[in-house]
Amino acid sequence: MATIDRAARQALSVVPRENEPALDALIATQDPGVVAVLIQLLRWLPEERERIVGGLERLTLAHAGAQWFDWAVWQQDHPEIHPYPGYAGFLADLLVILDPAFARFIGADVPHEIRLEEIFWGGVAVDGIPALDNPRMIAAEAATYLNRDDPVFGVEIAGDARAYPLRIVNWHEMVNDFVGGVPVSLAYCTLCGAGILFDGRAAGREPPFTFGTSGLLYRSNKLMYDRPTGSLWNQFTGRPVVGPLTGSGVALTILPLVRTSWESWRRLHPATKVLALDTGFLRDYGPGVAYHDYFSSPRLMFPAAVKDERLRQKDLVFGVRVPNGVKAWPLDAFAGGRILHDQLGFTDLVLIGEPDGAGARAYEAGGRHFERGAAPDELVADGATWRMSEAALIGPDGTSLPRLPGHVAYWFAWAGYFDGAILGMPGTE
Repeated sequence: MATIDRAARQALSVVPRENEPALDALIATQDPGVVAVLIQLLRWLPEERERIVGGLERLTLAHAGAQWFDWAVWQQDHPEIHPYPGYAGFLADLLVILDPAFARFIGADVPHEIRLEEIFWGGVAVDGIPALDNPRMIAAEAATYLNRDDPVFGVEIAGDARAYPLRIVNWHEMVNDFVGGVPVSLAYCTLCGAGILFDGRAAGREPPFTFGTSGLLYRSNKLMYDRPTGSLWNQFTGRPVVGPLTGSGVALTILPLVRTSWESWRRLHPATKVLALDTGFLRDYGPGVAYHDYFSSPRLMFPAAVKDERLRQKDLVFGVRVPNGVKAWPLDAFAGGRILHDQLGFTDLVLIGEPDGAGARAYEAGGRHFERGAAPDELVADGATWRMSEAALIGPDGTSLPRLPGHVAYWFAWAGYFDGAILGMPGTE
């Protein structure tokens, strides 16, 4: 191990041609434990591509490709290839070169429940994508910067309705706020298309969690970090996966959130508040500015193995999570505000699409079949009119059917985190 560790650290040298003997020494060990090191170095030493790829091919007997992206995907598919015991220290040294603040997250003996070799730099420093903390909100009529079709994330808790326009959130990816007195964190991973609203409260933890963006990625998904402990959290699952809270059993509760147009949200919630354009940061918050090229491309920007080909990797889905299972539906199944009925485990669902097709809401159906009513917030079942709120469906006699947490995401992320993911289709109505 000492020989491998010494060569791995030497390979990080910025002195010209000092990397070559270190790379040769790593390859000469014929130890598969150096594969993860070589894959990281392939990204940072393009002038040594031929040498590194040749070494990887000899060590693995595989031909994954000529780029680090190709080999990172191959690595995800081969969990039987373990890095050498000192890899965490090597990774820490590499990340500190990029930003000394990464030392807070990764160290030689850091606890972890995900493979450290699948953690990659996302191209920004710690908090290089700055979170919005208790941002200034304005009345709907004051938000003259918004267009009717601008997409927003909408949430309402205890009568407090708030809209978070994507043209702003795209630049920040994290909003720590209080809605209806509840501390929440809106964690948006632009790479996997998923905006998820988390309750910042966790049993036995005070004060509530707030989060920032670490600048690190796992399977093309952001690793956010909590400010009290510096633990890294998987944004898609709401679980700490690297650092002090790993294995603690702490997990965040997902709250209902809808992705819709500003016009649709304001129609249902005329008293809504909305993010002010003056966030305190200098950004171009014009519509479609941030991540335009990525959103319009079918390709991924960072490595993630895509095995489930029932949908294209960046097709959008609307997914629901309940205690006895998860399920997703192609977002285009809700075009025109279509309503679907389905079942997840033992739960009857009614899924109500947004008129613009940007998102959907999920509720327990209680065995009823719903159709659209006369007003945007009305549904009809068995001749009776129900009202759709952000918390529940409310029947004429006061019967309540609860809202279920669901969100939009790219298929590669949903299928990647939920192995064997159940995919509902429009024919389930």
